[in-house]
Amino acid sequence: MLAGFSEIDITPPLGTAKIGWIKKLVPDKIVDPLYARIAVLENGTGRIAFVALDTLSIRWTQVADIRRRIEAKYGFPGAAIMVSATHNHAGPAVAMIGDVPRDDAYVETLVAKVVDAFGATLAARQETQIGFGGVFDFDVAHNRRVVMRDGTARTHGKFTEGALCLEGPIDPEVAVIALRRKDSAWLGCIVNYSCHPTHLGGGQEFSGGYPGVLAAEMKKRGCPVTLFLNGACGNTHTSDPRRGGAGMDMAEAGARLAQDAEKAMAAMTFTDSVAVAASSRTVQLPYRRITDAEVRGTVRGAQRFVDPAAYDRGMPALLERIRTRKVQPAEVQVLRLGDWAIAGIPAEYFVEFGLRIKEESHPRHALVAATTNGMVGYLPTVAAFRRGGYETTFGFGYRQAPEAGDMLADAAIDQIKGV
Repeated sequence: MLAGFSEIDITPPLGTAKIGWIKKLVPDKIVDPLYARIAVLENGTGRIAFVALDTLSIRWTQVADIRRRIEAKYGFPGAAIMVSATHNHAGPAVAMIGDVPRDDAYVETLVAKVVDAFGATLAARQETQIGFGGVFDFDVAHNRRVVMRDGTARTHGKFTEGALCLEGPIDPEVAVIALRRKDSAWLGCIVNYSCHPTHLGGGQEFSGGYPGVLAAEMKKRGCPVTLFLNGACGNTHTSDPRRGGAGMDMAEAGARLAQDAEKAMAAMTFTDSVAVAASSRTVQLPYRRITDAEVRGTVRGAQRFVDPAAYDRGMPALLERIRTRKVQPAEVQVLRLGDWAIAGIPAEYFVEFGLRIKEESHPRHALVAATTNGMVGYLPTVAAFRRGGYETTFGFGYRQAPEAGDMLADAAIDQIKGV
């Protein structure tokens, strides 16, 4: 097996707007650098690649542009490239969300840097061995939705009078795919875990968040490049409602996941090669049924955060989009490495869907990379939709029908079983 890893600094210049908090913020400080990290893996039968960006999201048009340029410049099949965002809330404005305009100049710089770095990754390929493993961590992520006695749910709710229970589970798997050289030195690794990285999102700073800390900590441990693929993190978070919202800060969360990854890598067995394959399917997702109460944000269980008026300001454009487009295309991509398969989902996917994909794909070992190859917003479960909360409140964050999450899970499971 041949593999190459690389990373390139994509830190925005000060003066660039950030997204992750709905309102427009222009940082005056860089806490730590942001990166694009790339891994290319191939054997005699197939080639696949991962691109992981320290950004909130990646739009499908940007993914298509990256793939097109790479294929034209290097001859690498664009359909075999998975482009993910870590869902870092302290990154640049790569999309228009709420009152935040997209920074097109930055996006062009980002795309150009990724394409150049991809070429460097191809040039750095060398013979490697690959290993797979994982551990469980129940302390970093927590389900952030609290069910109330009246049957509604509160995102980032607290266990005060009127609270009943947490709505759902977390996914505790810290999954690791590691590549090492013939001399046993680490070449790079891919880490998959499900948890919102919102640290510093509301401030005047740029940061890579806990995924950036994870990569830096892994570098200290001798692993030069660590790609973080965030899982089905739509309703999981570092803040714990059971402790009044307390939780690990970004340094603690990143260091903890690095310890987990190191433990998993120490227990791995390695092989010289595994089967490599890629597949993709585009699903046409229906939009939700819109009522006057949904538009006004007064439907039972609605919960608007940060600036409720931002929803109203964006509503005319959103309604026109739904009226003219009718459906939302969403790509579900699956990359296979031996018995392991990574499903790319273009959404803030609820953890229950990720667990369903993992369970129903058995005996293949399935992982989910959310906020990948585009972004359709939150995809809650049908039960969560009935209860309300931030993730189901109609607006720029949530607009698809309740069945959309299962539609993407069906497409992922079918491909994983068939790849």
